[in-house]
Amino acid sequence: MKPDQTPTMKDVAQECGLSLATVSKVINGLPVGKASRQKVEAAIEKLGYQVNSYARALKSSKTYSVALVMPSLKHPFFAHLTDELTKNLTKRGYNSLLMITNYDPESEQKSFAMVRTNKMDGVIALTYSPDLKVGESIPVVTIDRHLEPYVPCVSSDNFRGGEMAAEKLIELGCKKLLFMRITSPIQGEPNKRLAGFENVCKMRNIDYETLLLNDNEPEDPIYSFLDEHFKDGQFDFDGIFCNADMMACRVIRHLKSKGVGVPDQVQIIGYDGIIDRFTDQYVCSTIEQPIAQMAETAVNVLLDFNNASEGMNICLPVKYVSAGTTKD
Repeated sequence: MKPDQTPTMKDVAQECGLSLATVSKVINGLPVGKASRQKVEAAIEKLGYQVNSYARALKSSKTYSVALVMPSLKHPFFAHLTDELTKNLTKRGYNSLLMITNYDPESEQKSFAMVRTNKMDGVIALTYSPDLKVGESIPVVTIDRHLEPYVPCVSSDNFRGGEMAAEKLIELGCKKLLFMRITSPIQGEPNKRLAGFENVCKMRNIDYETLLLNDNEPEDPIYSFLDEHFKDGQFDFDGIFCNADMMACRVIRHLKSKGVGVPDQVQIIGYDGIIDRFTDQYVCSTIEQPIAQMAETAVNVLLDFNNASEGMNICLPVKYVSAGTTKD
């Protein structure tokens, strides 16, 4: 290859000593042996080879681009998930187009219209509109939400997560529990966290209450509820399960401002597994979602989509992590 010549796939094959077919498989994200893949990737890096996306699309009738429809990147869970999705799409040779909807139903619908207009190869979405219409003209995989009967959904095992939280609080000596959740108008897997929690409380005959708020409502009722249950220096509950780590952090901060000790007086477990990127520590004791595995699964289901994929509901295992807001 001449010094000023743009490297081709053929040059990559010659550099790594493998067939053009093997190089093509690696570039297109198809399975090959680990040793062969490493050789091809090393040759690509050495030569500075770049895929000609336009020619590739013409040849395959694909754009090799996938839309990621997310409500926000301000929430650490959404940001981490988006990062993992992008990473897995890149491994498969696909570009990502990120669309942020800010929880707006109209923006969500426009995102899907844009996907169809640009003939993208698929969508991975985490949506909040109960009236969203996705159509069947393009493959779609959702995270946590159920849109249409034919749309696959990938989630963590929310029911088991709710059970684990209740079991752990009871194991640690809690006698009166509280479940707190901000709900979404769309049916989704996160709703099962309460069902799992209640299942254990009823089986163990444990006294519990629930506080459920709707999306986009002020958070004032959370703090009013907590204050109403704080009398004469005592808090009515000794264990709280919040359906998200971010809510758990706000609850912890408010209780501490009232002089309620965490975890001495009340033990708190969140859900998600959020890590403070400044300290690399979990922000609270939590039920951790397998975000990397969820992203990899969503990408694989989307790109390998077939009739068997329709309506799949894939629940991935969660785990409990102790991080200072419980007594273990």
